[in-house]
Amino acid sequence: MSSYEIESLLTEARRFPPPAEIAEGSIAHPDLYRQSREDRLGFWADRARECVTWAKPFTQTLDWSGAPVARWFADGELNVAANCLDRHVDAGLGDRIAIRWEGEPGDVRTITYAELTAEVKRAANALAALGVGQGDRVAIYLPLIPEAVVAMLAVARLGAVHSVVFGGFSAQSLHDRILDAGAKVVITADGGYRKGKVFALKPAVDEALGLLGSASTVEHVLVVRRGENDIAWDADRDLWWHDALRAAPAEHAAEAFEAENPLFILYTSGTTGKPKGILHTSGGYLVQSAFTHRNVFDLHPESDVYWCTADIGWVTGHTYVVYGPLANAATVFLYEGTPDTPHPGRWWELIERHGVTILYTAPTAIRSFMKLGRQIPQGFDLTSLRILGSVGEPINPEAWVWYRDVIGGERAPIVDTWWQTETGTIMISAMPGLTTLKPGSAQLPVPGVRIDILTEEGVRVDPPNGGLLAVTEPWPSMLRGIWGDPERYLETYWSKFSRPDEGKWVYFAGDGAHVDEDGDIWLLGRVDDVMNVSGHRLSTTEIESTLVANPMVAEAAVVGASDETTGQAVVAYVIVKQSRREEHTDAEFSELLRAHVAKEIGAIARPRQVYIVTELPKTRSGKIMRRLLRDVAEGRPIGDTTTLADPAVMKLIEEMSGSPATTSITAGLPKRRR
Repeated sequence: MSSYEIESLLTEARRFPPPAEIAEGSIAHPDLYRQSREDRLGFWADRARECVTWAKPFTQTLDWSGAPVARWFADGELNVAANCLDRHVDAGLGDRIAIRWEGEPGDVRTITYAELTAEVKRAANALAALGVGQGDRVAIYLPLIPEAVVAMLAVARLGAVHSVVFGGFSAQSLHDRILDAGAKVVITADGGYRKGKVFALKPAVDEALGLLGSASTVEHVLVVRRGENDIAWDADRDLWWHDALRAAPAEHAAEAFEAENPLFILYTSGTTGKPKGILHTSGGYLVQSAFTHRNVFDLHPESDVYWCTADIGWVTGHTYVVYGPLANAATVFLYEGTPDTPHPGRWWELIERHGVTILYTAPTAIRSFMKLGRQIPQGFDLTSLRILGSVGEPINPEAWVWYRDVIGGERAPIVDTWWQTETGTIMISAMPGLTTLKPGSAQLPVPGVRIDILTEEGVRVDPPNGGLLAVTEPWPSMLRGIWGDPERYLETYWSKFSRPDEGKWVYFAGDGAHVDEDGDIWLLGRVDDVMNVSGHRLSTTEIESTLVANPMVAEAAVVGASDETTGQAVVAYVIVKQSRREEHTDAEFSELLRAHVAKEIGAIARPRQVYIVTELPKTRSGKIMRRLLRDVAEGRPIGDTTTLADPAVMKLIEEMSGSPATTSITAGLPKRRR
């Protein structure tokens, strides 16, 4: 076994064929796979003509002469915003609801395609009046309110470039992104709602611009009134959003731009070093966004109500809240707040009230709901749901089955999707009307995408086997580079397997994967989340899945810690289900779960330590920050916690970092008795 091959020790025998009603009306059809195998570029050319309206038709599908920077449909011209708005109004769909929005306090807005188009036209005129034009960068720092969608589309309409910064990021993080992008305008809000309170946004913008000082390229700050909280005001720089739009003309003609015109920069926050500004362009991105959204989610836009729970500050929000759904004339549901405010059944209440038919969310959220118990979602009518989706990290089989059974009523198929900020759109997924589903497996590359599992030497592995996930042919929605840093782009994504002298370019995704005997792909997490225990390459994801499969466990996070004897050792942080908390002491839970892993996987995977915790460190988007747990496990100072939803969680973990495995980290809580 090479040093990067990964042992896949879990098995999954459960299978779920497509429900008859989904299969009979499936948007995706088997010919898509056949067409893409026989003529990949012809396949994408057909999708480009099918999914997008071109102001000037393209004549060349792919120009790969500047590899690894691709040019897709490059001599074609289009306007991204017009494809998401105007063309639907022109087709007679102006009265269709584009956005159903509910704020955390319960305020509701319903916006038709005609109304959204009119609002975006005014916003585009307002931005143009501030000097924003083609190629200019606009930073957007907003809560999940309709104005956030309007702002993105207005920037795109002008041929400018938006850089959306998640509203949970600090002033320093915002400063770094504004500086790197050279933003001309910032669009923000006074505040937004989270967990029953208004959190301020404008002060972070003021602080970020203060940090920039003379280096600031920002000329204006547009402020949406949302929280009604007090804010500082710079009369020479700041403008109210509503005043700017009221003063703007109502009509705006959408200009067509080249397909490779930059659309957005989205920063990935690495564990160290400067954030990477991932650059995406217009035509290829919109084509693959619309195609994957329509086919992966079996979208029927005339009847579906689609809810992707991601914030627009992440790529999932860009592609599957805004561009994919609106390009397909879908009805999109948006919710500003958190899943547990004002009560833990908030999401299920919203699905019942708004008739949501497609739900796309993260495994972390699903596991959090599992922890609370099925009785909460079972108190609501979820029968409108027909398709469920998973995104953000591998979903363990038990969470997959719980999601299908409890949320999907034992009938809704789940599409477990793999993709990245860099890939722009979904790359691996089942098709709900075509695929027999395997819990925990992402399954197949989408038509038109070429994926291989490789050894460290770049040799394709024979199934069943594990290795490194790579994309071996360019795809339309691929990143076009790292903003301002072409060398980092080459080194980060193309240096491991590519052979430029042979004309061979291979994108390394940084993830481990296993391909089974059927050719289905199982994601095993980031390569840096793979442990080398006594020469065995073990996936943290699989050990986490084993732990969560235990009926006592609600959530688990596993990291590898340095060990003098084995090289690395398995360290687990586990949340026990509330209903089981009184059954054992923390010491007993720890020993039972160590034995459980050894029994299910093997003694080599037995955790050195299992810590029983009440919470895991998560970002506001719900991702578990395993690097912080690794810091604790290896006795290092804890790294940056500014993106955590609750930084206090790490203080508890840090307090116990020198304790034995049987010590609980729930310091200050009363001791439990059996």
